[in-house]
Amino acid sequence: MESKALLQHYKSSDLYLKNRAVMAPLTRCRADGNRVPTKIMATYYRQRSSAGLIITESVSISPNGDGYARVPGIYSQEQQTAWREITDAVHHEGGKIFVQLMHVGRVAHPYNKAPGAETVAPSAIRVQDKIYTDKAGMQDIVMPRELRTQEVKKVIKEYEQATRAALDCGFDGVELHATSGYLPMQFLSSESNRRSDQYGGSLQNRIRFVLETLEAMSSVAGANKVGIRIWPGSTLNGINDANPIETYVALLKNINHVGLAYVHVIDSSEYGVDSFGLVKDHYSGPVMLNGGFTFALAEQAIKTRKADLISFGVDFIANPDLVKRFAIGAKLNDADPNTFYTPGKKGYTDYPCINT
Repeated sequence: MESKALLQHYKSSDLYLKNRAVMAPLTRCRADGNRVPTKIMATYYRQRSSAGLIITESVSISPNGDGYARVPGIYSQEQQTAWREITDAVHHEGGKIFVQLMHVGRVAHPYNKAPGAETVAPSAIRVQDKIYTDKAGMQDIVMPRELRTQEVKKVIKEYEQATRAALDCGFDGVELHATSGYLPMQFLSSESNRRSDQYGGSLQNRIRFVLETLEAMSSVAGANKVGIRIWPGSTLNGINDANPIETYVALLKNINHVGLAYVHVIDSSEYGVDSFGLVKDHYSGPVMLNGGFTFALAEQAIKTRKADLISFGVDFIANPDLVKRFAIGAKLNDADPNTFYTPGKKGYTDYPCINT
């Protein structure tokens, strides 16, 4: 019987994974009011430890980086202690886990931030959209304050500190969240970055923030334990780059020989950009693909060397034992979108596993 490519081990530099099926980062909003991971989060991640690699939900690097209700952070001691319980749980089951580090930038509302925390961005340009708050439902996203040059450097330092905290918490590595219209993508985009200092204006200046952030994270963890997630051409949360292909070709060329653990790219076909082809043509390191993959499509991508790893989102929400189901060809559970972001265990830790 032909072996299943997706289920074979993966090794690159210091990263060894028991299979090539990755649990994608999935915001689930189950942290407490202080953004501390909860006990059920440890159960949730432990249940999915058969993935070759788990990438956590987006995790805030600082109070200013917060933007959504009940999203966990990694900047307080209480948060870090709780994350240690989660990494221990995953490792006890033989799993590997990276943390996805996030700063939302301008995508925020004060109701979702601690007192005194600010909403900051590359430029003072407001997203014309609303955001959910537990306190008052949907609210207009607020006008951000433009970061001063020295403050940009301070944010980069926050990513470095968060990386150090992640390693102390037992994470196997870190991923820079550079998608979904959040701070790194705001710096990359010509629409949201109107700066006139070294972090804006020219294309090279617009990619500088991401490059320096990756360098700072790598200085702590080593580049081989740092990944980046990108979504070329996406317009989520008000992003509108005049030439996303040019932007991401420049970014990929600048990180091509850094030795990152992987570049994690989301399918951008709905935005008219061939993001998979873009990465294939301009990046020679390990690649993780995400977006609409079935087991068969994932197998094909691995076998034809279009990808080294494939990440699955909704399928891992509904199937804690997804890898086992892939291995035996079992039917998958359907996910309930109504419980994606609600508090509690329902639709979170109560999806059934197969009993074979």
